[in-house]
Parts: sequence; structure tokens; C-alpha cells
Amino acid sequence: MMTYCKAYKLGDLRRFSGWKENSENVRNRSSGNGSLNEEESPLTDDSILYLHETFIVTDGIFGDKNIIFDQVSPEWKEFCKKQLNFAVPEYARTQTEEFAEQLN
Repeated sequence: MMTYCKAYKLGDLRRFSGWKENSENVRNRSSGNGSLNEEESPLTDDSILYLHETFIVTDGIFGDKNIIFDQVSPEWKEFCKKQLNFAVPEYARTQTEEFAEQLN
């Protein structure tokens, strides 16, 4: 279970040399059904996306829906940590560990 994500402007994420976004997964803001319609504007550098603790990027807070980028590599992780200063806070790590223990 993913418990942490952080919002970033798409322009910041696009600085990664290996960035390839899946714009087909942009969520539909008018109907909420998760699909792109003809009236939907394309993603811009000012669009807000969410970087999850798994290093997947989504259009929305849910880590398994509207996935825009999932090409997780050592280079991507390094970019996130060094260029975006992304780190999962201690409180989120503790919640993930507690959830894992409940499943066992």
C-alpha cells in the first residue's frame, strides 16, 4: 500500500532526460471517470502531478490510477532525490511498516 506522494509541477518532472509521459492516462476533470476526452486540455508545464514513494507519477493522489510515468530506473530515482529533493518522511515510512505488519 502506498501511503505517500508529493505534488510537483510537470515542468520540473520534464527536466529528467528520460521523461516520457503517458498523456492518455490524464484524468478527466469534468466527469471523473479517469479518461481523457476531446475537450480536455493537454498537460502543461504548470500541471500538477504526484510523485509516489514507488517513484511512479500519477495525475491524482492514487498510485494505481492515471499513471503518467512508470519508467522507474536508478537514474530516475537519483533525479528525484537530488533534483527534486524527494524523500519519504519518517511518519510515512512508519505508517507503511505498521500496515505491512497488520497484513502478516
